[in-house]
Amino acid sequence: MGRHTDKVGDAFPRAPSQEEWERMGQEERDQVVAALPGEVTYEEMAMPEGDRHSKPKRSAVNVLEGFFTRQGRKVYVGSELPVYYPAERRFAPDLLVVLDAESHSRDKWVVSHEGHGLDWVMEVHVGGDRKKDAEFNVSRYARLGILEYFIFDGGRLTLEGYRLATPDARVYSRMEPQKGRYVSEVLGLELQVEGDHLRFWADDAPLLELRELFSRLEDQAMGLQRRAEDAEKRLVEEARHREDLEHRLAAEARRRDLEAQSREELERRLAEVQAELARLKNPQG
Repeated sequence: MGRHTDKVGDAFPRAPSQEEWERMGQEERDQVVAALPGEVTYEEMAMPEGDRHSKPKRSAVNVLEGFFTRQGRKVYVGSELPVYYPAERRFAPDLLVVLDAESHSRDKWVVSHEGHGLDWVMEVHVGGDRKKDAEFNVSRYARLGILEYFIFDGGRLTLEGYRLATPDARVYSRMEPQKGRYVSEVLGLELQVEGDHLRFWADDAPLLELRELFSRLEDQAMGLQRRAEDAEKRLVEEARHREDLEHRLAAEARRRDLEAQSREELERRLAEVQAELARLKNPQG
């Protein structure tokens, strides 16, 4: 975000130099920070570029915030936040990351006040003049000591990465992708253009966007529902089978009772017949 001439920024507020900052008392410093605007003007901004510009930023913020939260790390992730380096023209990068920083909400980042500059920046480009991102910002961000700078071109679906070879270097070295992915040493992640969007990877596992997480959760919920329905069906079938078995056992018990009764009746009759035969053979008995 922003035009690519320093002259344009001369008329806009700047943070004091580091020397001026160090001469101030705490009250004066607080006044300076409060007075610096928390937004940039339309004169400094690039023209809006629609969903292809805004969606990658929202997605990246959500993905990165979720990743660092799960890791339990203090990392600030911001988007289009006015940044004030000492005595420098302010700028508002599309995405920024600062390590070891509290993640509370801010409306500006004043380097002298925060005690730390930016560690990682990404600009998202869709169309129009690419000179700002590809030339001016490559020079400016390196001069400011921002460790890594990425450019995601959502129109051409390309990704570029730049890194300071050492923390003291002030000229970027261009990164080369490894198997289609760029390694961010600052984030501890890999980046890749996948289809029409930007993908972050951690230990060869993709970091899912919110829509993908929701879709996966829906699939898991549907799977659990199907398993619950299947389990319920099995329980019903098992109950029916148990009931049928109980009926068969009861019928078998009744049959055995009838057989026992019939056997007893036959034995009684046989005893009666034998007694009658004995009586006929021995009428005098």
